[in-house]
Amino acid sequence: MRLEQADVDLKRGIVFIRDSKVGKSRVVPLHESTRAALAKYARDRAVRHPHPQTHAFFVSVWGRPLSGSAARRTFAHLTGAVGLRPATGRRVGRGPRWQDLRHTFTTRTLVEWYRAGRDVTRALPILSTYLGHSDVAHTYWYIAGIPELLQLATDQLSGRRAGGGQ
Repeated sequence: MRLEQADVDLKRGIVFIRDSKVGKSRVVPLHESTRAALAKYARDRAVRHPHPQTHAFFVSVWGRPLSGSAARRTFAHLTGAVGLRPATGRRVGRGPRWQDLRHTFTTRTLVEWYRAGRDVTRALPILSTYLGHSDVAHTYWYIAGIPELLQLATDQLSGRRAGGGQ
């Protein structure tokens, strides 16, 4: 939410996260699809607000820094519109929260690493750094014990390869 325009380098495809929750800063690479979506957003924002009153990257319809509550509300409405949460009258029903995306990302990354035969124990500090965690133990809270991940981890521990072979 505190990203400034200078923190987002769309040419290089990176975002600079300054002074995160635990006071750490880091550079985060962007997937090409994310880079393209952010570039489109930046172009649209420049048209709507050619002379912004803020350095914030994400802005409201009034051109002010986007608040966390507005972002959460918009996320709730969008996830309701695509059927990920029930719409209940004027209020949007319970459903995914935007922080759930970090849990999904963490779990899917581990599944991909197991499938690729990567040593997850050795790679986990990389994922922790990417997420901005000061300790690998903090990353464990983001891992969902989905059956596929549990099976892949079991297979690796028992010496079987991903995909079922010995």
